[in-house]
Amino acid sequence: MSTEVVMPQMGESIAEGTITKWLKKVGDRVDRDEPLFEISTDKVDAEIPSPAAGTLTEVRYNEGDTVEVNVVVAVLDGEGSAPAKTAEETKPVEAAPAPVETPPPAPKVEAKPAQPPSQPSVPPPTSESRPAPVAEKTQGSETVDDLRRTKSSPLVRKIAQEHGVDITKLEGTGVSGRVTKNDILSFIESGSAKPIAASISEAPRPAAQPVDLPAPPPPKPMTGDRVEQMTVMRKKIAEHMVMSRRTSAHVTTVYEIDMTRIARLRDAQRDEFYQRTSTKLTFMPFIFEAVNKALRKFPIFNAQVNGDQIIYKQDINLGMAVALDWGLIVPVIKRADDLSISGLARAANDLADRARTKQLKPDEVTGGTFTITNPGVFGGLFGTPIINQPQLAILGVGKIEKRAKVLTTEDGEDFIGIRWMAYFALSFDHRVIDGADAERFLAFVKEQLEAGDFSV
Repeated sequence: MSTEVVMPQMGESIAEGTITKWLKKVGDRVDRDEPLFEISTDKVDAEIPSPAAGTLTEVRYNEGDTVEVNVVVAVLDGEGSAPAKTAEETKPVEAAPAPVETPPPAPKVEAKPAQPPSQPSVPPPTSESRPAPVAEKTQGSETVDDLRRTKSSPLVRKIAQEHGVDITKLEGTGVSGRVTKNDILSFIESGSAKPIAASISEAPRPAAQPVDLPAPPPPKPMTGDRVEQMTVMRKKIAEHMVMSRRTSAHVTTVYEIDMTRIARLRDAQRDEFYQRTSTKLTFMPFIFEAVNKALRKFPIFNAQVNGDQIIYKQDINLGMAVALDWGLIVPVIKRADDLSISGLARAANDLADRARTKQLKPDEVTGGTFTITNPGVFGGLFGTPIINQPQLAILGVGKIEKRAKVLTTEDGEDFIGIRWMAYFALSFDHRVIDGADAERFLAFVKEQLEAGDFSV
């Protein structure tokens, strides 16, 4: 019995992934859950396990190919009897679209907007064989333009709407001419798109015409310069960051928080905690718990925007940024407010360890509602983090270190003391979060951490 291996979806806004390495070759025997291939997206570099045991009989895509999610990339034969095929052998046959009655100059596209999971999806055609963007009717009632609109991801359609782009006029590079996120961003950055001006009253503005400034010429390497191609993850991160800055009205507020009581509690409990849980006790679980309480008190920070609607999320799913040698990844602690300090510590350490060894599962990098990043681990005092879309806020934790502080006794006497201090930077989306609410949120986190009232 054959088993189809599909490209998994590794994030909410991820519509495709790039195969970076095949860990098995055609003819190899594979056990269930044994790593089969590696992929790269803007959210994760991960090893994808085999969904079943069997012999790898067919590889439909080569290393470096970008594939739409849920498209079949390989086939396993549990009996081991099917003829083995490589990507080069299968692409000319498997990539051909369904036959039509009269051979047109360009292949037609399936009329159905989506295929059942049991059927193999069509791999993306090469630039030479990509169908032309015509409005010809397909086998059903939809046109190629209709399919292009429905096959494009919600994120692409949202970007197109915000910038006044008719997505049906673009020639996409994705499957069946689908317009990808890279296509729409490239079109906008070329200066061809006309941004839609935001207006509360929606009244017509004066007829002032925007001036389209020419893009600066690309830099050219000089003699002795080293030119290095961006990795897939780096390109996707770049796209995601630019899209986030374009989507949300970013504002950042910074508080200095006294972590002395947390530091003393951690030092007193560290050894016993490790013996009991077999995991290290860091500052982060205390910060997670303080943030969980703040998100329950101020639910707008655990929300998302959909057009003119605000979606208040029921679950608190904390994203935690993990720095990798090859990029950045944000695994998610699901239902974080249901966990104790020890549970948060276990979950955070486990996710971070598996992120660095490419062992994360697809659902462990999706569904985040609020993100915490920790540049302080590298010595940074604070930064102005970019919001992880579609979330509305992100908290950056700076270096926790001893500093000399002016303190006051109960009698009003001032003195200088040594305290564990850190800067906390909260970036929030000013479209729906007011500055006063951001101040209240961070002040509450400060109050919780400085009180140090936590059960370990």
